[in-house]
Amino acid sequence: MTETAARKEKYIYGEKPIKFRPGDLVVYPAHGVGRIQSIECREVDGKKQEFFILHILENSMVIMIPTQNVTAVCLREIIGKDEVPKIYEVLKKGVNLLINNMTWNRRQKEYMDKIRTGSIFEVAEVFRDLFLAKFTKELSFGERKLFDIAQGLLINEICVAEDRDKKTTMRKIKMVLKDSIETINKNMDIKTGLTQV
Repeated sequence: MTETAARKEKYIYGEKPIKFRPGDLVVYPAHGVGRIQSIECREVDGKKQEFFILHILENSMVIMIPTQNVTAVCLREIIGKDEVPKIYEVLKKGVNLLINNMTWNRRQKEYMDKIRTGSIFEVAEVFRDLFLAKFTKELSFGERKLFDIAQGLLINEICVAEDRDKKTTMRKIKMVLKDSIETINKNMDIKTGLTQV
């Protein structure tokens, strides 16, 4: 097998094989699910470098990722179907009160840091907190933007992992969050009742 053929079959990063091949679905933090179209050699600053050519499914963006930066940019495989219930467990946990009590600037930084980790579980926390916040207040422009990013990343990966459409996935997420929504609504009713006394 030639060196080029070996690279096309499996890219080796250091000692550890990374199972990324053309055609593989992967997750690129803050961009979401993409398909590796090819592994190409390009010249950058007079040096030859190998790149994954990644096509993001949601918006058709094409991103070139140096193969030696795979770990640094947290490029990872899609979660397995067996890991999806763990996401639902994160959604059930309720709002992180520590983050909720921060100023918006600190909360925004905290949420962006979670999204940039590439962890679907961290993204689920951001989605959960902002989804539930909508029931107690109107989200600011910045909060809505982060909510949309987290929702897109979460739903797209679950859809691929479970081979489901977006509507079915969103319906399942809302069912998982139902108890938290009911608790918020009860608390709002109690607060409203107290202000009316």
